[in-house]
Amino acid sequence: MKTQVAIIGAGPSGLLLGQLLARSGIDNVILERRSGEYVLGRIRAGVLEQGTVDLLREAGVSENMDAHGLPHDGFDIAFDGRRVRIDLKGLTGGKHVTVYGQTEVTRDLMNAREAIGATTYYEATDAQPHALESDAPYVTFTFEGEEHRLDCDYVAGCDGFHGVSRGCIPAERVRTFEREYPIGWLGVMADTPPVAEELIYANHERGFAMCSMRSPTRSRYYIQVPDTESPDNWSDDAFWAELKRRLPTDAADALVTGDSIDKSVAPLRSFVAEPMQHGRMLLLGDAAHIVPPTGAKGLNLAISDVHTAYRLFDKIYHENRTDLIERYSQTCLKRVWKTERFSWWMTSTLHKFSEDDDFNARIQRAELDYYTRSTAGLTTIAENYVGLPFETLET
Repeated sequence: MKTQVAIIGAGPSGLLLGQLLARSGIDNVILERRSGEYVLGRIRAGVLEQGTVDLLREAGVSENMDAHGLPHDGFDIAFDGRRVRIDLKGLTGGKHVTVYGQTEVTRDLMNAREAIGATTYYEATDAQPHALESDAPYVTFTFEGEEHRLDCDYVAGCDGFHGVSRGCIPAERVRTFEREYPIGWLGVMADTPPVAEELIYANHERGFAMCSMRSPTRSRYYIQVPDTESPDNWSDDAFWAELKRRLPTDAADALVTGDSIDKSVAPLRSFVAEPMQHGRMLLLGDAAHIVPPTGAKGLNLAISDVHTAYRLFDKIYHENRTDLIERYSQTCLKRVWKTERFSWWMTSTLHKFSEDDDFNARIQRAELDYYTRSTAGLTTIAENYVGLPFETLET
């Protein structure tokens, strides 16, 4: 079989790239090693940047998001007895974020792909790109017990940190940068009304806490725990009690508790692989970079890669600009590193890293006090939170 772009991975980045390419008349096939049900069962991010929302609209998959997503014009940072609202809309000239779960984004994209009859192979195992430095790359995979070969012009590696795509780059040609944090987030989802209309990030002497939501009736809460912690060690009652200790008094008093419908621990890490392109293969999303979740950037950063890859393929196929592929990695990495910086800053400033590091605790307070009492500081937080502009390919 043959296609123009072979996409490995049917997460939101792979599906969105496929949708945009199809609308531009560029044939593509998606290979996903998991089942569609498994992909939809993954509970992930829920805060979409302005640019992500705009690109989903451009892809024609925004109907449900526009109907059910929750636009947020700000969020709160609580620390040292203060609760400061970051006025996103006022500080960025009208921009905001939208709370809409990654699961819903994925479902919308799956439905759109099915509606146009584009080809996706779920439970396609052993996918392996070949001949990436030639003019005729291809991907082999196994589907329903039979081996297949997919010839293509280009490969898009959207298969995550543990996928095969990044490993196709010779070790001597790739450099990785990584920082692991000795902390994790214990997250609980519950069918309870959110404690506030906007998100709350709390810096507390007992550790970080966060209040988020997926809808007006479904809440998502997090507390900082050691990265070795197991969710099995936490009953619902213990979680709610600890969350209340870390929230501002008014929020703790308003908190509605209930049975959890999901409970998990997510480790925190920063990771970047350079370059994000090898021959005729591009890396997108977690295949190339990971950010700690504190800044709500993981999904959004993947979508910015999609924006660049889509614009690149559009120019290749409609303007014959094959030379632009060499600029993909540099273009993406400009935004990647700025986003890594913001996610690192939010993580470093809001979490407790040691029981006896009074110096760091005082630096955190000074940092937060400085940023939240300065219009320039507030604007910096707001501009990064709503999402920096997508980088454009230099033509």
